Amino acid sequence: MRCAAKRIILLTIAIPFLLALSADKKPAPKAGDLLLPKGFSAVTVADSLPGAARHLAVNSNGDIYVKLRFPDKAGGNAALRDTNGDGRADIIQKFADYEDKGTYGTGMRVYNGYLYFSSETNVFRMKLGSSSHIPQGEPELVIHDPAGQHEHDSKPLAFDDAGHIYVAFGAASNACQEKNRVPGSKGMKGCPLLDTAGGIWQFDANKLNQQPKDGVRYATGLRSVVAMDWNHANQCLYIVAHGRDDMHLLFPKQFNAWQSAVLPAEEFLQIKPGADAGWPYYYYDPYKKQRMLNPEYGGDGKKAGQGAKYIQPLVAFPAHWAPNDLLFYRGSQFPARYKNGAFVAFHGSTNRSPYPQAGYCIAFVPFKNGKPSGHWELFADGFTGKQTILSASEAAYRPMGLAEVPDGSLLISDTEKGRIWRVSFTGNKAGFNQTNLQAMLRKKQQFYRDPNPVSDDRSRNMLSPGAALYKKYCMSCHQPNGKGDGNLFPPLAGSEWVVGGPYAEKRLAIQAVLKGLQGPVTVKGHAYNSVMPSFSQLSDKQIAQVLTYVRSQFGNNASMVTAEEVRSFRKP
Repeated sequence: MRCAAKRIILLTIAIPFLLALSADKKPAPKAGDLLLPKGFSAVTVADSLPGAARHLAVNSNGDIYVKLRFPDKAGGNAALRDTNGDGRADIIQKFADYEDKGTYGTGMRVYNGYLYFSSETNVFRMKLGSSSHIPQGEPELVIHDPAGQHEHDSKPLAFDDAGHIYVAFGAASNACQEKNRVPGSKGMKGCPLLDTAGGIWQFDANKLNQQPKDGVRYATGLRSVVAMDWNHANQCLYIVAHGRDDMHLLFPKQFNAWQSAVLPAEEFLQIKPGADAGWPYYYYDPYKKQRMLNPEYGGDGKKAGQGAKYIQPLVAFPAHWAPNDLLFYRGSQFPARYKNGAFVAFHGSTNRSPYPQAGYCIAFVPFKNGKPSGHWELFADGFTGKQTILSASEAAYRPMGLAEVPDGSLLISDTEKGRIWRVSFTGNKAGFNQTNLQAMLRKKQQFYRDPNPVSDDRSRNMLSPGAALYKKYCMSCHQPNGKGDGNLFPPLAGSEWVVGGPYAEKRLAIQAVLKGLQGPVTVKGHAYNSVMPSFSQLSDKQIAQVLTYVRSQFGNNASMVTAEEVRSFRKP
Protein backbone atom coordinates (compact mmCIF):
# COMPACT_ATOMS: atom_id res chain seq x y z
CA MET A 1 0.00 0.00 0.00
CA ARG A 2 1.33 3.44 -0.91
CA CYS A 3 1.85 6.42 1.35
CA ALA A 4 -1.22 8.36 0.21
CA ALA A 5 -3.48 5.48 1.18
CA LYS A 6 -2.05 5.01 4.65
CA ARG A 7 -3.03 6.48 7.96
CA ILE A 8 -0.47 7.58 10.52
CA ILE A 9 -0.67 5.54 13.68
CA LEU A 10 0.57 7.32 16.76
CA LEU A 11 3.31 5.48 18.55
CA THR A 12 3.58 6.45 22.18
CA ILE A 13 6.78 5.66 23.95
CA ALA A 14 8.57 6.59 27.08
CA ILE A 15 10.96 9.47 26.53
CA PRO A 16 13.81 9.27 28.97
CA PHE A 17 16.76 11.43 28.18
CA LEU A 18 20.43 11.87 28.85
CA LEU A 19 21.34 12.76 32.34
CA ALA A 20 24.20 13.62 34.23
CA LEU A 21 25.80 11.14 36.51
CA SER A 22 26.66 7.46 36.27
CA ALA A 23 25.33 5.51 39.20
CA ASP A 24 28.32 3.21 39.31
CA LYS A 25 30.89 6.01 38.79
CA LYS A 26 32.56 4.15 35.93
CA PRO A 27 34.82 6.37 33.83
CA ALA A 28 33.45 7.35 30.46
CA PRO A 29 35.15 5.84 27.42
CA LYS A 30 37.58 7.93 25.46
CA ALA A 31 35.78 10.48 23.34
CA GLY A 32 35.17 9.22 19.84
CA ASP A 33 35.43 5.52 20.74
CA LEU A 34 31.92 4.65 19.71
CA LEU A 35 29.77 2.35 21.77
CA LEU A 36 27.70 0.13 19.45
CA PRO A 37 25.54 -3.00 19.62
CA LYS A 38 27.48 -6.25 19.83
CA GLY A 39 28.78 -7.27 16.41
CA PHE A 40 29.25 -3.71 15.14
CA SER A 41 32.56 -1.86 14.95
CA ALA A 42 33.71 1.58 13.82
CA VAL A 43 36.83 2.97 12.16
CA THR A 44 37.80 6.57 11.53
CA VAL A 45 37.56 7.42 7.83
CA ALA A 46 38.84 10.97 8.25
CA ASP A 47 39.80 13.18 11.17
CA SER A 48 40.24 16.90 11.69
CA LEU A 49 38.66 17.82 8.37
CA PRO A 50 39.47 21.46 7.56
CA GLY A 51 36.18 23.23 8.10
CA ALA A 52 34.63 20.38 10.14
CA ALA A 53 31.56 18.55 8.81
CA ARG A 54 27.80 18.71 8.52
CA HIS A 55 25.83 16.51 6.10
CA LEU A 56 27.56 14.08 3.78
CA ALA A 57 26.85 11.89 0.75
CA VAL A 58 28.46 8.92 -0.98
CA ASN A 59 28.86 8.25 -4.70
CA SER A 60 28.30 4.82 -6.21
CA ASN A 61 32.10 4.33 -6.43
CA GLY A 62 32.54 4.98 -2.71
CA ASP A 63 33.79 8.58 -2.91
CA ILE A 64 32.59 10.62 0.06
CA TYR A 65 31.40 14.23 -0.12
CA VAL A 66 31.15 16.41 2.95
CA LYS A 67 29.31 19.68 3.51
CA LEU A 68 31.73 21.77 5.53
CA ARG A 69 30.56 23.55 8.64
CA PHE A 70 33.05 26.41 8.23
CA PRO A 71 33.52 26.90 4.48
CA ASP A 72 36.08 29.30 3.07
CA LYS A 73 37.34 30.52 -0.29
CA ALA A 74 38.97 27.15 -0.92
CA GLY A 75 35.51 25.63 -0.99
CA GLY A 76 32.37 24.89 0.93
CA ASN A 77 32.60 21.12 0.40
CA ALA A 78 35.23 18.41 0.67
CA ALA A 79 35.79 15.31 -1.46
CA LEU A 80 37.30 12.20 0.15
CA ARG A 81 38.70 9.15 -1.62
CA ASP A 82 40.20 5.91 -0.34
CA THR A 83 42.80 4.81 -2.91
CA ASN A 84 44.29 1.79 -1.14
CA GLY A 85 41.16 0.10 0.17
CA ASP A 86 41.98 0.36 3.88
CA GLY A 87 38.68 2.12 4.65
CA ARG A 88 40.32 5.47 5.39
CA ALA A 89 40.41 8.50 3.14
CA ASP A 90 43.90 9.32 1.87
CA ILE A 91 42.82 12.06 -0.54
CA ILE A 92 40.91 15.02 0.90
CA GLN A 93 40.27 18.09 -1.24
CA LYS A 94 38.03 21.11 -0.87
CA PHE A 95 35.92 22.30 -3.79
CA ALA A 96 32.98 24.54 -4.80
CA ASP A 97 33.53 28.15 -3.82
CA TYR A 98 30.20 29.95 -3.85
CA GLU A 99 28.57 32.91 -2.17
CA ASP A 100 26.46 32.65 0.99
CA LYS A 101 28.05 29.46 2.29
CA GLY A 102 27.29 30.23 5.94
CA THR A 103 27.40 27.85 8.92
CA TYR A 104 23.77 26.75 8.43
CA GLY A 105 24.48 25.33 4.97
CA THR A 106 23.65 21.67 5.41
CA GLY A 107 22.01 19.60 2.70
CA MET A 108 24.00 17.11 0.63
CA ARG A 109 22.74 14.18 -1.44
CA VAL A 110 23.76 12.27 -4.56
CA TYR A 111 20.98 11.96 -7.13
CA ASN A 112 20.91 10.89 -10.78
CA GLY A 113 24.63 11.42 -11.39
CA TYR A 114 24.81 14.80 -9.61
CA LEU A 115 25.95 15.96 -6.21
CA TYR A 116 23.29 18.28 -4.78
CA PHE A 117 24.16 20.54 -1.84
CA SER A 118 22.77 23.62 -0.16
CA SER A 119 23.98 26.88 1.28
CA GLU A 120 21.74 28.99 3.49
CA THR A 121 19.81 30.46 0.55
CA ASN A 122 20.62 28.24 -2.43
CA VAL A 123 20.58 24.65 -3.61
CA PHE A 124 23.31 23.76 -6.11
CA ARG A 125 24.34 20.71 -8.05
CA MET A 126 27.54 19.52 -9.73
CA LYS A 127 28.03 16.69 -12.21
CA LEU A 128 29.83 13.64 -10.86
CA GLY A 129 32.44 12.06 -13.10
CA SER A 130 33.55 8.44 -13.36
CA SER A 131 37.24 9.09 -12.67
CA SER A 132 37.81 12.35 -10.80
CA HIS A 133 36.66 12.54 -7.20
CA ILE A 134 36.00 16.28 -7.68
CA PRO A 135 32.64 17.02 -9.37
CA GLN A 136 32.91 18.58 -12.81
CA GLY A 137 32.38 22.22 -13.76
CA GLU A 138 30.97 25.07 -11.70
CA PRO A 139 28.00 24.71 -9.33
CA GLU A 140 24.64 25.02 -11.08
CA LEU A 141 21.90 26.90 -9.24
CA VAL A 142 18.86 24.66 -8.78
CA ILE A 143 16.81 26.60 -6.21
CA HIS A 144 17.17 30.11 -4.78
CA ASP A 145 15.53 31.37 -1.61
CA PRO A 146 14.86 35.10 -2.08
CA ALA A 147 14.18 35.57 1.66
CA GLY A 148 17.91 35.80 2.41
CA GLN A 149 19.90 34.45 5.34
CA HIS A 150 18.18 33.93 8.67
CA GLU A 151 17.98 31.47 11.55
CA HIS A 152 16.73 27.92 10.87
CA ASP A 153 17.95 28.21 7.30
CA SER A 154 19.50 24.75 6.91
CA LYS A 155 17.82 23.54 3.69
CA PRO A 156 18.08 19.74 3.95
CA LEU A 157 17.38 17.75 0.77
CA ALA A 158 15.50 14.58 -0.15
CA PHE A 159 14.61 12.92 -3.46
CA ASP A 160 11.76 10.63 -4.42
CA ASP A 161 11.68 8.11 -7.29
CA ALA A 162 9.62 10.37 -9.56
CA GLY A 163 12.13 13.14 -10.23
CA HIS A 164 11.28 15.48 -7.36
CA ILE A 165 13.53 17.20 -4.85
CA TYR A 166 12.17 18.21 -1.44
CA VAL A 167 13.62 21.20 0.39
CA ALA A 168 12.76 22.40 3.90
CA PHE A 169 12.52 26.17 4.42
CA GLY A 170 12.96 27.05 8.10
CA ALA A 171 11.05 29.94 9.67
CA ALA A 172 13.08 32.84 11.05
CA SER A 173 11.31 32.76 14.38
CA ASN A 174 10.84 30.76 17.55
CA ALA A 175 7.05 30.85 17.57
CA CYS A 176 6.04 33.62 15.15
CA GLN A 177 6.07 36.28 17.87
CA GLU A 178 5.41 39.91 17.03
CA LYS A 179 8.84 40.54 18.56
CA ASN A 180 10.91 37.42 18.13
CA ARG A 181 12.18 35.93 21.40
CA VAL A 182 11.02 38.92 23.45
CA PRO A 183 9.49 37.80 26.76
CA GLY A 184 5.69 37.96 26.71
CA SER A 185 5.40 38.99 23.06
CA LYS A 186 2.29 37.52 21.43
CA GLY A 187 2.17 35.43 18.29
CA MET A 188 1.21 37.07 15.02
CA LYS A 189 -2.27 36.27 13.78
CA GLY A 190 -2.24 34.00 10.80
CA CYS A 191 1.58 33.81 11.04
CA PRO A 192 2.63 35.46 7.76
CA LEU A 193 5.95 33.58 7.91
CA LEU A 194 4.11 30.47 6.75
CA ASP A 195 3.55 32.02 3.33
CA THR A 196 7.21 31.56 2.39
CA ALA A 197 8.78 29.41 5.12
CA GLY A 198 8.03 27.01 7.94
CA GLY A 199 7.42 24.08 5.63
CA ILE A 200 8.65 21.77 2.87
CA TRP A 201 8.54 22.55 -0.85
CA GLN A 202 8.60 20.07 -3.74
CA PHE A 203 10.49 20.97 -6.94
CA ASP A 204 11.55 19.41 -10.23
CA ALA A 205 14.96 17.91 -9.43
CA ASN A 206 16.21 18.41 -13.00
CA LYS A 207 15.22 22.04 -13.48
CA LEU A 208 17.56 24.98 -12.80
CA ASN A 209 16.99 28.50 -11.43
CA GLN A 210 13.83 27.75 -9.46
CA GLN A 211 12.35 29.71 -6.56
CA PRO A 212 9.66 28.69 -4.06
CA LYS A 213 6.99 30.13 -6.37
CA ASP A 214 8.07 27.56 -8.98
CA GLY A 215 7.56 24.65 -6.61
CA VAL A 216 4.70 23.19 -4.61
CA ARG A 217 4.31 23.72 -0.87
CA TYR A 218 4.22 20.08 0.15
CA ALA A 219 3.81 20.54 3.92
CA THR A 220 3.55 23.37 6.44
CA GLY A 221 3.59 24.08 10.19
CA LEU A 222 7.26 23.11 10.60
CA ARG A 223 9.51 25.64 12.33
CA SER A 224 12.85 23.96 11.65
CA VAL A 225 13.70 20.76 9.80
CA VAL A 226 17.25 19.49 9.35
CA ALA A 227 16.65 15.70 9.38
CA MET A 228 14.73 14.56 6.30
CA ASP A 229 14.73 11.47 4.07
CA TRP A 230 12.58 9.68 1.53
CA ASN A 231 11.58 6.16 2.51
CA HIS A 232 11.78 4.16 -0.71
CA ALA A 233 10.15 1.12 0.92
CA ASN A 234 6.75 2.81 1.05
CA GLN A 235 7.39 5.89 -1.12
CA CYS A 236 6.89 8.44 1.66
CA LEU A 237 8.71 11.49 2.99
CA TYR A 238 9.73 11.53 6.66
CA ILE A 239 11.32 14.13 8.91
CA VAL A 240 12.43 14.56 12.51
CA ALA A 241 11.55 18.16 13.37
CA HIS A 242 13.10 20.55 15.87
CA GLY A 243 10.67 21.80 18.51
CA ARG A 244 10.44 25.39 19.74
CA ASP A 245 12.59 26.81 22.57
CA ASP A 246 12.64 29.04 25.66
CA MET A 247 9.23 28.50 27.24
CA HIS A 248 10.42 29.57 30.69
CA LEU A 249 12.50 32.50 29.43
CA LEU A 250 9.64 33.92 27.38
CA PHE A 251 6.68 32.93 29.59
CA PRO A 252 7.99 32.38 33.14
CA LYS A 253 4.53 32.53 34.72
CA GLN A 254 3.22 29.66 32.62
CA PHE A 255 6.33 27.43 32.47
CA ASN A 256 9.13 26.74 34.95
CA ALA A 257 12.74 25.95 34.06
CA TRP A 258 12.23 22.18 34.29
CA GLN A 259 9.29 22.29 31.89
CA SER A 260 11.33 24.43 29.52
CA ALA A 261 14.06 21.79 29.55
CA VAL A 262 11.79 18.84 28.77
CA LEU A 263 9.24 20.46 26.43
CA PRO A 264 8.38 20.15 23.63
CA ALA A 265 9.25 16.84 21.97
CA GLU A 266 11.38 16.51 18.88
CA GLU A 267 8.92 14.91 16.43
CA PHE A 268 9.42 12.03 14.02
CA LEU A 269 6.73 12.68 11.40
CA GLN A 270 5.47 11.04 8.24
CA ILE A 271 4.85 13.80 5.71
CA LYS A 272 2.09 13.36 3.14
CA PRO A 273 1.03 16.04 0.65
CA GLY A 274 -0.73 18.88 2.44
CA ALA A 275 0.48 17.86 5.92
CA ASP A 276 0.30 20.50 8.68
CA ALA A 277 2.28 19.94 11.91
CA GLY A 278 0.74 22.90 13.73
CA TRP A 279 3.66 25.29 14.23
CA PRO A 280 3.59 28.06 15.50
CA TYR A 281 0.25 27.55 17.18
CA TYR A 282 0.92 24.18 18.82
CA TYR A 283 3.72 22.11 20.31
CA TYR A 284 3.75 18.41 21.19
CA ASP A 285 3.76 17.46 24.88
CA PRO A 286 5.20 13.92 25.21
CA TYR A 287 3.84 13.54 28.74
CA LYS A 288 0.27 14.43 27.84
CA LYS A 289 0.76 12.73 24.46
CA GLN A 290 -1.01 15.49 22.57
CA ARG A 291 -0.48 18.81 20.90
CA MET A 292 -0.85 21.77 23.22
CA LEU A 293 -1.51 25.45 22.50
CA ASN A 294 1.65 27.56 22.47
CA PRO A 295 1.81 30.38 25.05
CA GLU A 296 2.23 32.95 22.27
CA TYR A 297 -1.33 32.06 21.28
CA GLY A 298 -2.86 31.84 24.73
CA GLY A 299 -1.58 28.49 25.93
CA ASP A 300 -0.58 27.81 29.52
CA GLY A 301 0.59 24.21 29.40
CA LYS A 302 -2.97 22.96 30.02
CA LYS A 303 -4.91 24.08 26.94
CA ALA A 304 -5.01 21.62 24.06
CA GLY A 305 -7.18 23.80 21.81
CA GLN A 306 -7.55 22.24 18.37
CA GLY A 307 -4.20 20.46 18.49
CA ALA A 308 -5.75 17.11 17.59
CA LYS A 309 -6.49 18.24 14.03
CA TYR A 310 -2.79 18.43 13.12
CA ILE A 311 -0.59 15.47 12.21
CA GLN A 312 0.80 13.60 15.21
CA PRO A 313 4.33 12.24 15.70
CA LEU A 314 5.21 8.62 15.09
CA VAL A 315 7.86 8.94 17.79
CA ALA A 316 8.25 11.68 20.39
CA PHE A 317 11.96 12.12 21.09
CA PRO A 318 13.24 14.10 24.10
CA ALA A 319 13.22 17.89 23.93
CA HIS A 320 15.99 19.95 22.34
CA TRP A 321 18.08 16.97 21.22
CA ALA A 322 18.52 18.63 17.78
CA PRO A 323 17.73 15.88 15.23
CA ASN A 324 20.03 16.82 12.35
CA ASP A 325 19.90 13.89 9.96
CA LEU A 326 17.64 10.99 9.08
CA LEU A 327 18.52 7.93 7.01
CA PHE A 328 16.42 4.93 6.07
CA TYR A 329 18.79 1.98 5.81
CA ARG A 330 18.53 0.13 2.49
CA GLY A 331 21.65 -2.03 2.62
CA SER A 332 22.21 -5.69 3.40
CA GLN A 333 25.42 -5.62 5.45
CA PHE A 334 23.59 -5.02 8.75
CA PRO A 335 21.33 -7.69 10.29
CA ALA A 336 17.85 -8.00 8.78
CA ARG A 337 16.14 -6.07 11.62
CA TYR A 338 17.82 -2.87 10.41
CA LYS A 339 16.51 -3.15 6.84
CA ASN A 340 14.29 -0.15 6.00
CA GLY A 341 14.63 1.12 9.58
CA ALA A 342 15.50 4.71 10.42
CA PHE A 343 18.74 6.06 11.85
CA VAL A 344 18.54 9.51 13.45
CA ALA A 345 21.58 11.66 14.22
CA PHE A 346 21.11 13.88 17.27
CA HIS A 347 23.47 16.83 17.45
CA GLY A 348 22.71 17.32 21.16
CA SER A 349 20.93 20.01 23.10
CA THR A 350 22.15 23.52 23.88
CA ASN A 351 19.30 25.07 25.86
CA ARG A 352 18.25 22.70 28.64
CA SER A 353 20.00 24.71 31.35
CA PRO A 354 20.02 24.71 34.32
CA TYR A 355 19.71 20.95 33.75
CA PRO A 356 22.36 18.86 31.99
CA GLN A 357 22.38 18.91 28.21
CA ALA A 358 21.27 15.78 26.39
CA GLY A 359 21.36 13.82 23.14
CA TYR A 360 24.68 13.56 21.27
CA CYS A 361 23.92 10.08 19.94
CA ILE A 362 22.64 8.03 17.01
CA ALA A 363 19.23 6.46 17.54
CA PHE A 364 17.60 3.68 15.55
CA VAL A 365 13.87 3.21 15.00
CA PRO A 366 12.83 -0.20 13.63
CA PHE A 367 10.20 0.02 10.88
CA LYS A 368 7.65 -2.35 9.43
CA ASN A 369 5.10 -1.51 6.74
CA GLY A 370 6.11 2.15 6.77
CA LYS A 371 5.70 2.80 10.49
CA PRO A 372 7.77 2.23 13.66
CA SER A 373 7.54 -1.32 14.93
CA GLY A 374 9.11 -0.73 18.34
CA HIS A 375 10.65 1.83 20.68
CA TRP A 376 13.66 3.82 19.58
CA GLU A 377 17.02 2.26 20.42
CA LEU A 378 20.39 3.71 21.31
CA PHE A 379 22.63 2.69 18.39
CA ALA A 380 25.82 4.76 18.77
CA ASP A 381 27.11 6.60 21.81
CA GLY A 382 30.44 7.80 23.19
CA PHE A 383 30.72 11.04 21.22
CA THR A 384 31.00 13.46 24.14
CA GLY A 385 33.71 11.75 26.17
CA LYS A 386 31.92 12.40 29.48
CA GLN A 387 28.62 11.53 31.08
CA THR A 388 27.70 14.99 32.35
CA ILE A 389 27.37 17.74 29.74
CA LEU A 390 26.37 21.09 31.18
CA SER A 391 27.25 23.08 28.05
CA ALA A 392 27.31 21.94 24.44
CA SER A 393 30.88 23.21 24.08
CA GLU A 394 32.02 20.49 26.51
CA ALA A 395 31.16 17.73 24.04
CA ALA A 396 34.27 16.43 22.31
CA TYR A 397 32.25 15.33 19.28
CA ARG A 398 28.69 16.04 18.14
CA PRO A 399 27.12 13.71 15.55
CA MET A 400 25.57 15.46 12.57
CA GLY A 401 25.32 13.63 9.25
CA LEU A 402 24.53 10.10 8.09
CA ALA A 403 25.20 8.34 4.78
CA GLU A 404 25.12 4.77 3.53
CA VAL A 405 28.16 3.35 1.72
CA PRO A 406 27.60 1.04 -1.27
CA ASP A 407 28.77 -1.95 0.78
CA GLY A 408 26.06 -1.25 3.38
CA SER A 409 28.20 0.32 6.09
CA LEU A 410 27.13 3.57 7.74
CA LEU A 411 28.97 6.90 7.86
CA ILE A 412 28.58 9.38 10.73
CA SER A 413 30.00 12.91 10.63
CA ASP A 414 30.97 15.25 13.48
CA THR A 415 30.74 19.05 13.56
CA GLU A 416 33.34 19.82 16.22
CA LYS A 417 36.57 18.24 15.02
CA GLY A 418 35.57 17.14 11.56
CA ARG A 419 35.73 13.40 12.18
CA ILE A 420 33.91 10.80 10.08
CA TRP A 421 33.30 7.27 11.34
CA ARG A 422 32.43 4.22 9.29
CA VAL A 423 30.28 1.69 11.16
CA SER A 424 30.28 -1.90 9.89
CA PHE A 425 28.78 -5.17 11.04
CA THR A 426 31.29 -8.00 11.34
CA GLY A 427 29.38 -10.34 13.63
CA ASN A 428 27.02 -13.24 13.00
CA LYS A 429 24.04 -11.84 11.08
CA ALA A 430 22.02 -15.03 11.34
CA GLY A 431 22.45 -15.16 15.10
CA PHE A 432 21.78 -11.49 15.78
CA ASN A 433 19.12 -11.13 18.48
CA GLN A 434 18.17 -9.14 21.56
CA THR A 435 21.34 -10.29 23.33
CA ASN A 436 23.35 -8.13 20.93
CA LEU A 437 21.33 -5.10 22.06
CA GLN A 438 21.50 -5.59 25.82
CA ALA A 439 24.52 -3.40 26.53
CA MET A 440 23.04 -0.45 24.63
CA LEU A 441 19.66 -0.99 26.30
CA ARG A 442 21.28 -0.91 29.74
CA LYS A 443 23.14 2.27 28.84
CA LYS A 444 19.94 3.90 27.65
CA GLN A 445 18.12 2.92 30.84
CA GLN A 446 20.99 4.06 33.04
CA PHE A 447 21.79 7.42 31.51
CA TYR A 448 18.66 8.44 29.64
CA ARG A 449 16.05 9.46 32.18
CA ASP A 450 14.20 12.54 33.33
CA PRO A 451 16.24 14.91 35.48
CA ASN A 452 15.08 15.56 39.00
CA PRO A 453 13.60 19.08 39.07
CA VAL A 454 15.52 19.96 42.25
CA SER A 455 18.65 17.85 42.70
CA ASP A 456 19.67 18.03 39.03
CA ASP A 457 19.37 21.82 38.86
CA ARG A 458 23.04 22.69 38.31
CA SER A 459 22.58 26.42 38.94
CA ARG A 460 21.69 26.16 42.61
CA ASN A 461 25.08 27.50 43.66
CA MET A 462 24.83 30.62 41.51
CA LEU A 463 23.92 32.91 44.38
CA SER A 464 25.02 36.39 43.39
CA PRO A 465 22.46 38.76 41.85
CA GLY A 466 24.37 38.80 38.59
CA ALA A 467 24.56 35.01 38.54
CA ALA A 468 20.84 34.73 39.18
CA LEU A 469 20.11 37.10 36.30
CA TYR A 470 22.50 35.20 34.04
CA LYS A 471 20.73 31.96 34.90
CA LYS A 472 17.33 33.42 34.11
CA TYR A 473 18.05 35.35 30.92
CA CYS A 474 21.35 34.22 29.38
CA MET A 475 22.27 30.67 30.35
CA SER A 476 19.91 28.84 27.99
CA CYS A 477 21.76 30.23 24.97
CA HIS A 478 25.27 31.13 26.15
CA GLN A 479 25.49 28.04 28.39
CA PRO A 480 26.57 27.70 32.05
CA ASN A 481 30.25 28.02 31.14
CA GLY A 482 29.74 31.04 28.88
CA LYS A 483 31.11 29.22 25.84
CA GLY A 484 27.92 29.21 23.75
CA ASP A 485 26.96 26.17 21.72
CA GLY A 486 29.52 26.59 18.95
CA ASN A 487 26.86 26.89 16.28
CA LEU A 488 23.95 29.25 16.93
CA PHE A 489 24.93 31.15 20.06
CA PRO A 490 28.36 32.80 20.40
CA PRO A 491 30.64 32.49 23.42
CA LEU A 492 30.92 35.16 26.10
CA ALA A 493 34.18 33.67 27.36
CA GLY A 494 36.96 35.77 25.83
CA SER A 495 34.54 37.49 23.47
CA GLU A 496 35.63 40.82 22.03
CA TRP A 497 32.04 41.92 22.41
CA VAL A 498 32.36 41.47 26.17
CA VAL A 499 35.90 42.18 27.31
CA GLY A 500 38.27 43.51 24.67
CA GLY A 501 39.83 43.00 21.30
CA PRO A 502 38.83 45.53 18.64
CA TYR A 503 35.65 46.25 20.61
CA ALA A 504 37.21 47.10 23.96
CA GLU A 505 34.55 49.47 25.26
CA LYS A 506 31.74 48.54 27.58
CA ARG A 507 29.22 50.14 25.25
CA LEU A 508 29.02 47.12 22.92
CA ALA A 509 28.00 44.77 25.70
CA ILE A 510 25.57 47.29 27.20
CA GLN A 511 23.95 48.07 23.87
CA ALA A 512 23.64 44.38 23.02
CA VAL A 513 21.65 43.81 26.21
CA LEU A 514 19.57 46.96 25.80
CA LYS A 515 18.80 46.62 22.09
CA GLY A 516 19.38 42.96 21.29
CA LEU A 517 21.14 41.63 18.20
CA GLN A 518 19.84 40.14 14.98
CA GLY A 519 21.63 39.04 11.84
CA PRO A 520 25.20 37.93 11.14
CA VAL A 521 27.90 38.77 13.70
CA THR A 522 31.48 37.57 14.08
CA VAL A 523 32.75 36.49 17.48
CA LYS A 524 36.29 35.16 18.01
CA GLY A 525 36.66 34.63 14.28
CA HIS A 526 33.47 32.63 13.75
CA ALA A 527 30.24 33.79 12.14
CA TYR A 528 26.91 33.46 13.97
CA ASN A 529 23.45 34.25 12.68
CA SER A 530 20.82 34.00 15.37
CA VAL A 531 18.63 36.35 17.41
CA MET A 532 19.32 37.89 20.81
CA PRO A 533 16.26 39.66 22.20
CA SER A 534 16.39 43.05 23.88
CA PHE A 535 16.43 42.99 27.69
CA SER A 536 15.57 46.65 28.08
CA GLN A 537 12.84 45.63 30.54
CA LEU A 538 15.61 45.06 33.12
CA SER A 539 16.57 47.95 35.35
CA ASP A 540 19.89 49.78 34.98
CA LYS A 541 21.08 48.07 38.15
CA GLN A 542 20.11 44.60 36.92
CA ILE A 543 21.87 45.07 33.57
CA ALA A 544 24.95 46.32 35.39
CA GLN A 545 24.86 43.28 37.67
CA VAL A 546 24.59 40.68 34.92
CA LEU A 547 27.26 42.37 32.77
CA THR A 548 29.61 42.67 35.70
CA TYR A 549 29.09 38.97 36.35
CA VAL A 550 29.74 38.05 32.71
CA ARG A 551 32.84 40.27 32.49
CA SER A 552 34.32 38.63 35.60
CA GLN A 553 33.44 34.98 34.92
CA PHE A 554 34.33 32.30 32.33
CA GLY A 555 37.99 33.35 32.39
CA ASN A 556 37.11 37.00 31.72
CA ASN A 557 38.82 39.68 33.79
CA ALA A 558 37.28 43.03 32.90
CA SER A 559 36.12 45.96 34.98
CA MET A 560 32.66 46.24 36.49
CA VAL A 561 29.73 47.93 34.80
CA THR A 562 27.80 50.52 36.77
CA ALA A 563 24.11 51.40 36.71
CA GLU A 564 25.09 54.92 35.72
CA GLU A 565 26.90 53.64 32.64
CA VAL A 566 23.88 51.64 31.60
CA ARG A 567 21.64 54.65 32.17
CA SER A 568 23.80 56.83 29.92
CA PHE A 569 23.39 54.38 27.03
CA ARG A 570 19.69 53.88 27.63
CA LYS A 571 18.96 57.55 27.02
CA PRO A 572 17.70 58.28 23.47
